[in-house]
This record gives sequence, structure tokens and C-alpha cells, in this order.
Amino acid sequence: MGRTGYTCIRHVFCSLHVLIWLCACGVLGAGLWLRLAYSGYASLVPKYSFASADTILLAGGCLTFIITFFGCCGAWFQSRFMLITYFSLVIMMFLAEFMMGALAFVFREHLTRSLKEELLFGIQSHYNITREPGTLPAVWDSIHREFHCCGVRDYTDWFQISAWPNDDRVPDSCCIKRERYCGRLDPDGHNKELWYKDGCAQAIQIWFVTRLHIVGSVGLGVGFLQLFGLVASMILFCTVKHKRSSHTYKSYDTTTT
Repeated sequence: MGRTGYTCIRHVFCSLHVLIWLCACGVLGAGLWLRLAYSGYASLVPKYSFASADTILLAGGCLTFIITFFGCCGAWFQSRFMLITYFSLVIMMFLAEFMMGALAFVFREHLTRSLKEELLFGIQSHYNITREPGTLPAVWDSIHREFHCCGVRDYTDWFQISAWPNDDRVPDSCCIKRERYCGRLDPDGHNKELWYKDGCAQAIQIWFVTRLHIVGSVGLGVGFLQLFGLVASMILFCTVKHKRSSHTYKSYDTTTT
């Protein structure tokens, strides 16, 4: 490969990975902020708290941070060890993404059923009447307001939970027109008509389906970046290996490119 082509690939590769590295720092910051400010997400699905939004952001940010570090430093310092480590990490990440996607598709019905059961368990056992920011009640209030829904399947999921074991009532955020104590059932049961009828599981599923094109676009973008990283890192690795074994390697000194 000519000096100009090698230098161009190397500089584009480094610049792109510096940008991704900065994005990874932002993702880590967002995950840490969610962990500290919105601890209620962990008790939203207690059994799958490891898959909460903050945990996913922290894990994804750390992994991206490490991979881009190897890629950027390997390209800039022309280190074959760091380049092949980067290549191996990207391959493993790609295989992990493929396996997780395939398993999620094959077991989608079981996964959906398990998530619904965990959401119900979180409501029945971990919900309380406090309204501090970031707690489970605050998270559910936000979900109700955002998706205009109530409960997991419907509003009856809130009846006689541990927070109010003897009452058929719902949080006030389930009310179409929110007022104080509107979630408490009146003697005649007429205020049920003032509550959202749809469950949040169905509302969130519809919201997700209507935005599949965004998920697909993000997936294509990530796939393209991974493919570019694999091809570019292997080109750089092979070129460095070849030039180090020839008398022309001096022209690729990092201080002159």
C-alpha cells in the first residue's frame, strides 16, 4: 500500500475512534447519572436488575471505551499487538451481539412473559407510597404519564398490593385528569372511568414497534462501524508487519505522518 493511502486510513481510523471514545465517555456519564439519580429502575424488574438501563449504559460504555482505546492507540503508535487485540475484541463483540439477538428472537415469547411477571412482582412487592425522585413510584408515575397507561396488563394490577393491601386503588398518575386522591375508588366505583384502561406492557410494545426503523438504523450504523474497524485494523496490521520487515518502514514513522 502506498504511503498516502496508509496514512489516510490511519488518520481516519484514529479520528473516528477518538470521536467514538468521547461518545463512550458520554454514555458512561449517562449510566452513572441514571444509577445515582434513578435507583428505582433496578427494582422495576427485580430479577433482571442487571439489565436495567443504567447497567446496560455502564457496561456498553466501558466496553466501547476499552475497545476504542486499543484501536486508536494501536493505529497511532502502529502497535501490532494493540491492533490484533482490537480486531479480536470487535469480533467477539459482534458474535455476542448476534447471539443475543438470535436468542432474544427465538425466546421472545418467554422473555416477554418473564418481563411482565417481573414487572408485576415489582409492583406488588417493592412499590411504596414515597414520591422521592428516582424511586420506583416516581418511575411508574413517569411511565403512566408518558404512555397514557396504567399497570402492566391493566389498572387492576394495582389492586391490593403490599403498599395498600386492603384497597382497590391505583396511583394518581393513572388518572386521565390527574387530581389528588383520584386513584382511590369511590363507593360507587364511578371513578374507574377516569383511569387509563390500557396496560403499560402493551403501550410500550406499540411504542417500540412504531420506532423499529430507528432501531434498524442504529443497528446498521453500529454494524458499519464494526465492519470498517475490522477491515481498517487488519489493513493497518498487515501494512505495519510488512513495512517493519522492509527497508521502507522509516517512511511510516509516526512523527512524520
